[in-house]
Amino acid sequence: MDKVMTAAVLTRHGGPEALELRRDHPVPTPGLGEVLVRVTAAALNNTDVWTREGAYGRPGDPDARSGWRGPIDFPRVQGGDIAGVIEATGPDVPAGRGGQRVLVDSALYRDEGEHAPPVGLLGSEADGGFADYVLVRAERAHEVDDSPLTDAQLACLPVAYGTAMGMLERGGIGAGETVLVTGASGGVGAALVQLLAARGAHPIAMTTAAKETDVRALGATGVVTRDAGDLAEQIRVQAPDGLDAVADIAGGAAVNDLLPLLRDDGRWVIAGAVAGPTIHFDLRRLYLHNIGLIGSSMHTRPHFAKLVAAARAGAVRPPVAATFPLAEVHAAQRQFLQRRHVGKIVLLPG
Repeated sequence: MDKVMTAAVLTRHGGPEALELRRDHPVPTPGLGEVLVRVTAAALNNTDVWTREGAYGRPGDPDARSGWRGPIDFPRVQGGDIAGVIEATGPDVPAGRGGQRVLVDSALYRDEGEHAPPVGLLGSEADGGFADYVLVRAERAHEVDDSPLTDAQLACLPVAYGTAMGMLERGGIGAGETVLVTGASGGVGAALVQLLAARGAHPIAMTTAAKETDVRALGATGVVTRDAGDLAEQIRVQAPDGLDAVADIAGGAAVNDLLPLLRDDGRWVIAGAVAGPTIHFDLRRLYLHNIGLIGSSMHTRPHFAKLVAAARAGAVRPPVAATFPLAEVHAAQRQFLQRRHVGKIVLLPG
């Protein structure tokens, strides 16, 4: 008899009812170059919700229901943030890898090139980690046996911290630079603040007054709050000489409003559009000041390798806002969508 497992399975685009908890989903068998990972923790992301809703649009039709990279092959096990233990190995994978504690790189890359961009994601273009087990390529399961992080903390890293690392690397953002982080209390925003602080930069975090203390604890050297008056003026006070860069996961009208605050040769790196995907801004602010506008989607293999090294060393400590058993995935998503938390919400076995 084939083995079965519990899994949160997306059956179509739609509301929460489109995500079904199934206890008879087949356990996959590792093939050539694959390992079966027993999931010990899986974190939630905006991508889970947007994939369920089909909220990514398509070229020429921004309102079309679509997954991140196009049509989704339903049914699909969701969940791109995964920590676990290797349970079984494919026939060509060293048996010694069995039992390793691993952090899973959830990116599906365009090709084998070192800097190949992601063209898919576990939980979207392939089955993910909202399940008892997940099948992954052996080279995507990175050994982290000695990491001081908990499984829940490790599970916070792949998508959010991977996205943040990609933003900082693509933007060439380094020590001593003053950087505005939008949406600083969310998963990617919190990751940006921590990673910036770890590399000696000066993150100025944009958040709400209610979350200011939590965001400062992440390493922010300054905070501006969306509910405390003119944002541009608050930023000028915090950065009187201007900003070296903006790490933006919000988009929306702020791009036009805050672009003049960048110094000459500054960089605006954007990896999200929660405040609005369609914007208006003055192109002269770009070319007259040699501003770089950089799109960043997730990470590359070298970016993720840097993240794994940080996890092994305990260089960052992701904040875990709440944990839920896998069986309560719908309750976890409801809390996630309330946007009251700082850090990540994580699913654990059960």
